[in-house]
Amino acid sequence: MADNILEMRGITKQFPATRALDDVNFVVKRGSIHALVGENGAGKSTLMKILSGIWPYGTYSGDVIYEGEVCKFSKIKDSEEKGIVVIHQELALVPYMTIGENMFLGNERGKKFAINWDETYAEADKYLKMVGLTESSKTLIKDIGVGKQQMTEIAKALAKNAKLLVLDEPTSSLNEEDSKALLDMLLEFKKQGMTSIIISHKLNEVSYVADDITILRDGKTIETLVKGVDDIGENRIIRGMVGREMSDRFPERHGVKIGDVALEVENWNVYHPIYTEKKVVDNVSFHVRKGEVVGFSGLMGAGRTELAMSIFGHSYGTNISGTIKINGKEVKLHSPRQAIEEGLAYVTEDRKGSGLILSNTIAVNTTLANLKGVTRHGVINPEKELAIAEEYRQKLRTKTPSVQLNVSSLSGGNQQKVLLSKWMYTEPDILILDEPTRGIDVGAKYEIYCIINDLVAEGKSVIMISSELPEVLGMSDRIYVLNEGRIVGEFNRGEADQEKIMSCIISADSAPKEQKS
Repeated sequence: MADNILEMRGITKQFPATRALDDVNFVVKRGSIHALVGENGAGKSTLMKILSGIWPYGTYSGDVIYEGEVCKFSKIKDSEEKGIVVIHQELALVPYMTIGENMFLGNERGKKFAINWDETYAEADKYLKMVGLTESSKTLIKDIGVGKQQMTEIAKALAKNAKLLVLDEPTSSLNEEDSKALLDMLLEFKKQGMTSIIISHKLNEVSYVADDITILRDGKTIETLVKGVDDIGENRIIRGMVGREMSDRFPERHGVKIGDVALEVENWNVYHPIYTEKKVVDNVSFHVRKGEVVGFSGLMGAGRTELAMSIFGHSYGTNISGTIKINGKEVKLHSPRQAIEEGLAYVTEDRKGSGLILSNTIAVNTTLANLKGVTRHGVINPEKELAIAEEYRQKLRTKTPSVQLNVSSLSGGNQQKVLLSKWMYTEPDILILDEPTRGIDVGAKYEIYCIINDLVAEGKSVIMISSELPEVLGMSDRIYVLNEGRIVGEFNRGEADQEKIMSCIISADSAPKEQKS
């Protein structure tokens, strides 16, 4: 009999409008890496919230057996005291506090009313070294990149004496290099006897790192695949997730005519808003045609988001220069409102932080960027607001029983559809989509791709920024490659592959600064 560190038996969780988990069984072997996969809304996060005590004992039925003992966690601290530590997709770090302060926040070193700072920073440095970070623990969180912030969260978990580490979409914000480093670290932890549960939509990473893969669908356990026994390839996992074969992950685009240039950006320069001497976008020029999907690829920190936000009404940066032409006419876009009026829309990569108001309804979020469409004499017409939200719910096939529910009640994929609805209601001619499928499952991704195809079929122009190279290659008519704020390559559809794009970036990195272009 296998040595199981965790068994969750017959877990059922009922919400007023839906049954999130229905008799779920989940078994994790000691010293293994166990992947938990499924479409958005399958119940993965709910199951982990029960394990961590966010959903306390008594709010669900079934048993949580950890280290051979039935556990009745009533709060997060209960599970952490047993060595179960969850790292959530949205990192819980305070930007203007140091790494050391963040690592021991709520777990302070010292006496009750007197923190021992020497011990705090010495301990923090020790755990940072364990995860391969060389930064001083006195460095502010805001001064390190997202990849290092993710490693800091893991160091923070180790400082809590984690025996079972749960990682929810740990690589969703990381580039391929940082993702590989994190996964390799989990494999190293496994050699040292640590057990990990990883939730991820990146199935190539799941296949690479997991010993066992449990698939949830519609709140039920479908199956558990075992490495070395079962096929754990991406297509096999997808079949279990969606209940059918998906032979093509990118929908065909038929009958779309690419027309005249809709947007042209010339000699665009942007400086950092705080470190004003640092240039983050360096003399960039590009164009997008009507009916065209243009992809922007590059590593983390290449300047893609900074470029997009600065174009969208100077939403980012300082000392911005260059020209923007829409349909051949030069325009000045000094605010998001001006950008919207000129037919631009920017769908942020951070849907929860700056894209949606989670505590408000789907209807309110849908009309938020175009309130004049639902107001008269400055007063919102609630019936019209509901009607428009319902129209977009049907058009984008957003899964919700009512547009009067809060956005927080939706899965990630359906939240993304609401965010798209919000900007589609502004009736833009040019849409900038920044990581449009981040953190959503393969089925929801396909639906987003279909929406993109529908938009360009209407003659609209789409700029798609993505950290996933297969997505850029599968959806783009042309691809620009950015590195250190500069365009270092351009490819037409069919010309590019992953090796060519990465080679383009590496060549730019190795070239002297004055030769980069």
